Amino acid sequence: MKIYVKLILTMLFWGGTFVAGKLAAENVGPFSIAFLRFAIASAFLLPLTWKSEGKFPPLKRSQIIPVILLGLIGIFVYNAMFYKGLKIIEASRAALIIATCPIFITIFSALFLKEKITPLKALGIAISVCGATVVISKGDISRIIDGGLGRGELYIFCCVLSWATYSLIGKGVMKELSPLTAVSYSAAVGAIALFVPACFEGLVGYIAHQSARDWLCISYLGIFGTVIGFVWYYQGVERLGPTKAGLFINFVPIFGILCACLILREQITFSLAVGAVLVISGVYLTNRTPKAGRA
Repeated sequence: MKIYVKLILTMLFWGGTFVAGKLAAENVGPFSIAFLRFAIASAFLLPLTWKSEGKFPPLKRSQIIPVILLGLIGIFVYNAMFYKGLKIIEASRAALIIATCPIFITIFSALFLKEKITPLKALGIAISVCGATVVISKGDISRIIDGGLGRGELYIFCCVLSWATYSLIGKGVMKELSPLTAVSYSAAVGAIALFVPACFEGLVGYIAHQSARDWLCISYLGIFGTVIGFVWYYQGVERLGPTKAGLFINFVPIFGILCACLILREQITFSLAVGAVLVISGVYLTNRTPKAGRA
């Protein structure tokens, strides 16, 4: 029972990152938010890795480039696009676009890793893409046809593509490194890469003049959204298996929308509600394992 509570709380923490990110992006630059988030996260993750592994696991020569790519793609690119997008569009809309990540991971896995897409997964992909189309276009499909999409939606969609790429690279890396080690190293690489653009953006000024609210949001992103969320999620994977634990991710957009509604007073529009049902249903079908396969 305890592990289920941890997984639900993890999804709540991850849903809350959209609100915290939206609030922080009002006053702090995207590179600065991302750097501070992962500097804080690395300060916790690296000691946890040392304690868990008994040392910092050395990287083989063949692992160095993939781990650097994890940091550059999954941390640097993803977070820069994430906070740029949140500065422009609603947190609830961003949460639903991000919720399509498993769909693109499945598509990329089929294209590059030759994994099979079953009819059930194909149906899930189709439903989820329809939902994402409704969300991105705000219910007016002609906006996409006419090329009238905003920069915010495009930034968040770049997050989806970067996370799908990160996940594929991570599959190979985590065959030899533990998830904690891989994420700790990639977080550290990402933080280092983010430091220079954050400085050009005015990092020193942000640190000196940030409000208590901004520090609270960034601390939340680093501690609850990254460290605690990651550790508890992989405890769930270890106890329940990746398929069962992975289904809890469907709660992230729900919590994201609810948090945005309660804290940011964002409205739940008809197109957002319809898109949410379609996206979550499609992601569920895509990640559903047939009973025979589970046995």
